[in-house]
Amino acid sequence: MKFTKMQGLGNDYIYFNCIDEMIENPNELAIRLSNRHFGVGGDGIVLILPSGIADFKMRMFNADGSEGKMCGNAIRCVGKYVYERGLTEKTDLDIETLSGIKKLILNIRDNKVDTVKVNMGKPILKSADIPVVFEKDRVIREKVEIGDGSVIITCVSMGNPHCVVFCDKVDDLDLEKIGPIFENHKMFPDRINTEFVEMIDENTLKMRVWERGSGETMACGTGACAVVVAAVLNDLCKKGSEITVKLRGGDLRITYAEDDYVYMTGGAEFVFEGEVLNV
Repeated sequence: MKFTKMQGLGNDYIYFNCIDEMIENPNELAIRLSNRHFGVGGDGIVLILPSGIADFKMRMFNADGSEGKMCGNAIRCVGKYVYERGLTEKTDLDIETLSGIKKLILNIRDNKVDTVKVNMGKPILKSADIPVVFEKDRVIREKVEIGDGSVIITCVSMGNPHCVVFCDKVDDLDLEKIGPIFENHKMFPDRINTEFVEMIDENTLKMRVWERGSGETMACGTGACAVVVAAVLNDLCKKGSEITVKLRGGDLRITYAEDDYVYMTGGAEFVFEGEVLNV
């Protein structure tokens, strides 16, 4: 079966056109192909499928085989794929995901998709709905015990759960050590994606991310959105302003708008194509 490797700010997935051809074992396939030594290599796989309620449907599976509800970098790549591969001529697209229908606006330059703006929906802040096991209805600037000491966290769901930690010098953090402690902590029943964020100024944030099921990745679109929401809730950034989030793979532009919707703009790139045998 043919595949296309794509990346959004270094958040790389293996994409399959499942409009006419189905994959029966996506969980196992994600584990096998994501291995960077014995497979294609990537943060997981993405299936592009037909939808009865939107233009297309996206399913994504992490490197450990678990299915994710949503990935901001991956959905931008889906927009680029379906337009440049001739599956649609539309530049305004609705994409069905497990966290609802996401609206994409494709910015076209020289008949190619230059950037994609995504309406990521409204953030979920209620603890039980994220989900987070916590005695308060919201987890905003709360001190909790995780690992060897206390840490101040803010929790947000953008279709998948995020724990945001504001700190100094994110480049000095040992994410390989502390990431799994957050991911598997008992207060996060579905595990958690954790963003460690350094304030550059009120319009610029720098972040590193530990994604559940994948480890540290170069970028995370939903994570960048969660970080901006958390920054606004912590009075570090202004609601309605466009915030640049600097990730290891590049920059995303995020706005937590006055209408409570979160908008993300960034690029998407093709890497290479190939064929998987024995799917």
